[in-house]
Amino acid sequence: MQSKTEMARRISQGVFLIDDNSIALLNMNRRFCSFLTNKITLCAFLSCVATWGSPAWGTPAVSGNGFAPIPVYSIYPPRQHGDTADDALASGRVVAGRYAMAAHASKPWRIAYLFPHIKDPYWIGCSYGVISEAKRLGVSVDIFPAEGYNDLVGQLRQMDEAIAAKYDAIVISPISLTANNPSIAKARALGIPVLELANDSTSDDLTIKVTTSLKSMGLDATHWVIGDARQRGLKSVNIALLPGPADAGWVKGEVEGSRQAALSAPIPIHILDIKYGDSDRIEQSQLAAQLLAQYGKKLDYIIGCTGCAPAARLPMQEAGLSGKIRIVSYDLTREIAGLIRAKEIYASADTKGVSQARVVTDAAVNFLEKRGQAVPHTILIKLGMVDQHNLASYPFDTSIAPEGYVPVFSYRPAAMISAVAAKE
Repeated sequence: MQSKTEMARRISQGVFLIDDNSIALLNMNRRFCSFLTNKITLCAFLSCVATWGSPAWGTPAVSGNGFAPIPVYSIYPPRQHGDTADDALASGRVVAGRYAMAAHASKPWRIAYLFPHIKDPYWIGCSYGVISEAKRLGVSVDIFPAEGYNDLVGQLRQMDEAIAAKYDAIVISPISLTANNPSIAKARALGIPVLELANDSTSDDLTIKVTTSLKSMGLDATHWVIGDARQRGLKSVNIALLPGPADAGWVKGEVEGSRQAALSAPIPIHILDIKYGDSDRIEQSQLAAQLLAQYGKKLDYIIGCTGCAPAARLPMQEAGLSGKIRIVSYDLTREIAGLIRAKEIYASADTKGVSQARVVTDAAVNFLEKRGQAVPHTILIKLGMVDQHNLASYPFDTSIAPEGYVPVFSYRPAAMISAVAAKE
């Protein structure tokens, strides 16, 4: 068990901690508590929790023994200066394959993870992927969420703190496509490898990117809309987009993909408006209400991010347009899967957040252990697509946290806990 001194230290830092001999300490990360104290956001959060807990489908299988090999595209040079993951996909040497789980680490490497926030089920799922892999691999991890996509300053400060703490590796989900680049360069100059998870950037100083084709998120979601519209007999389609914060790399990909799909569609597809904003549920509800006030019955579909798509439901109900406008999501969470089952959201692309978190954790350990020869610049997880037709058979354990999962922010292997206790 943890010593009282160690337990008190971790509680004072305000993070969840689990080890091989103890259960999770139910103490919130300070930033998480800060966001929960906002009464408006708290209402939205509790609404999410109610959906996460509802058994909308079979509970995903959870295995303590690891995961099945994950379908990926590994991308090697040549690559362009300042490229995105989708740029690398277009210019690099692409090798399709399956990413097998890494072997147990030889030592408890310390890895820091910088998330943009922990306000929605997507990042809860990434937390699950990180913690479950850390436990399997025997490495020490800390997850530091910023307060949202408006908190770039906070994430940059966390990066400085992680560098100062001399972590063996840092995994960042950058808030900005470009503004995180100098801090990534600083870490690399000091000999700390930096890997990227989910959110993209144009940094040339990353050791490995682990994400998906962000443009394909937009392509796949919009292609589903086009197919559904044709089945409904629509001769043309009006769409509005709620993609998320304008400066985030994944948002750029979503929008580019939707535009590309619209241009090549067999029927006229009109993107009437794109409203950008933080993925906070309240802000997105307000943006959805603005869309409906401006376009109303002209709209056929709204496509939104994981925090955006669910937020459009209440404004649509209040406007009496739930039967007219269909909501599609750019990405999957447990909440969205439940809403697909309830036919409140019709379909979702799936970037497989849990799989991304597992792969980036394995990639970090493999790099620190100096395993393998050629290291890919980018690893893209293959996307999925979920709707009513495949909901019952979909492999949710590759994408979302299991039902009832409580977010955990730190993990220490038993050997590390024992070593700290011995020094005391």
